[in-house]
Amino acid sequence: MAKNYYTDEFKQQIVSLYKTGKTAKQLSSDYQVGKSTVWKWIHEFNNSGSFKAKDNRSPEENELIQLRKEIKQLRMENDILKQATLIIGKK
Repeated sequence: MAKNYYTDEFKQQIVSLYKTGKTAKQLSSDYQVGKSTVWKWIHEFNNSGSFKAKDNRSPEENELIQLRKEIKQLRMENDILKQATLIIGKK
């Protein structure tokens, strides 16, 4: 089953309708969107004002992503230094 893609404008419209008094159940039924999806959009927008995953990460998740990037960079640098050592050692 293909995953549905909803634009940020559509999500914003759903959140706006919720704020005007429509229930998540009504919105789910009216727009053929899962009720849990509607709730997710409402919480995301209320927490960060955005629907983008990077804007809705916890500080711990952001730190983990940054640390993984640093590890990747350090491993690459380590591999380069190992190669340089081998090349210099052959001379």
